Amino acid sequence: MSRHVAIVTDSTAYLPPQAMERHGISAVPLTVVIGDRALEEGTEISARSLAQALQKRHSVTTSRPSPETFAARYREIAEAGAAGIVSLHLSAELSGTYEAALLAAREAPVPVRVVDTGMVAMALGFCAVAAAEAARADCGLDEVVAAAEKRASGTSAYFYVDTLDYLRRGGRIGPARALLGSALAVKPLLELSGGRIEPREKVRTASRAIARLEEIAVERAGHASVDIAVHHLSAAERADTLAGHLRDRVPGLADLHVSEVGAVIGAHTGPGLLGVVVSQR
Repeated sequence: MSRHVAIVTDSTAYLPPQAMERHGISAVPLTVVIGDRALEEGTEISARSLAQALQKRHSVTTSRPSPETFAARYREIAEAGAAGIVSLHLSAELSGTYEAALLAAREAPVPVRVVDTGMVAMALGFCAVAAAEAARADCGLDEVVAAAEKRASGTSAYFYVDTLDYLRRGGRIGPARALLGSALAVKPLLELSGGRIEPREKVRTASRAIARLEEIAVERAGHASVDIAVHHLSAAERADTLAGHLRDRVPGLADLHVSEVGAVIGAHTGPGLLGVVVSQR
């Protein structure tokens, strides 16, 4: 590795493996705990296994990486020759991952800039790619951070869930808790705002909610050059259909990614999740 700025993120970025390799991005895994088994996201538990555990109502929780895990990764990257590290993570409102990275950065052998992107899933992934592209252009730490923050400011994430129960159990529901009283009568559309999960709209049926999710994504994209990611958990057909519609309807579409979320996000949303990330280039 040359003396450049290296990019670290976490496993909730859900970047395709080929994109991670192409851009030289390293991901530190979060942990999913099912019963008494602690499993690393991305290597030890699949989205399908997670969905099955949730459907069987097994106890499922998640935990951040330890500061020691981050410290070991930073040392490894420094020993490989990096001059500095930009470490980009999911919203601090949703996880203690950012805090753990900050603690580790204090003792790192090279300068480490830790960034709370306020994002998650490919909303975070797009930020990591923007940072990696800036690093490849020989930008310094400040410029790489600025590239990631600029991408974050132009990125929006919206999602539909079949039920708010999983978000309630995990304590990640925030202001969307107001929807619980009518949860049986509505299908909620949520958005990531200020790093928190906020209610967007209440729709009466799943089909109308998904159609509305499509409309919101098209409106958000406008005529700008955008990358879009469609995420799901155990809803591949819905995701493929939505992606096809967006491919036809977004004039400035550059890249379109369709993927199942990993176990950490899936544990808090439950099967049936359908999400759309719109990120301006």
